[in-house]
Amino acid sequence: MRSLKFTATLLLLLTITNSLFISLAAAEPSGSDPTNEDFPSVGHRISLRGAIHFLPRVPLARCDRNPRICSRARGKRDCCKKRCVDLTEDRLNCGRCGHKCNFSKICCRGKCVNPLRNIRHCGGCGNACRRGSKCVYGMCSYA
Repeated sequence: MRSLKFTATLLLLLTITNSLFISLAAAEPSGSDPTNEDFPSVGHRISLRGAIHFLPRVPLARCDRNPRICSRARGKRDCCKKRCVDLTEDRLNCGRCGHKCNFSKICCRGKCVNPLRNIRHCGGCGNACRRGSKCVYGMCSYA
């Protein structure tokens, strides 16, 4: 009986906490444009599971105002549509701003390649097949 009360109390607290965060997210100003949000210009990616949602938001410098922000990070980064992007890996800006890769292709080293048939990028960027083998369906020497 004691375990049942504890579980019910815990479930109630989780429900209240969840509804609180949903209401806070819905209370964002209506004038904000999500496409113009500033994103960190660092090379690592932030996990959506982490505690980043609980940290206070600090206004970041935008690359349209200061284009040199993007060059501080590693890789070939450039400012495209007010965001720092990696021109060597981004499918929407492959090699240069606005150059999109087709549906079945990915961006490897600034070029659009088909990972299902490309010998140098078989199944993913930098995955080269051995000499004499072919890349079929993204696998080297598929028999």
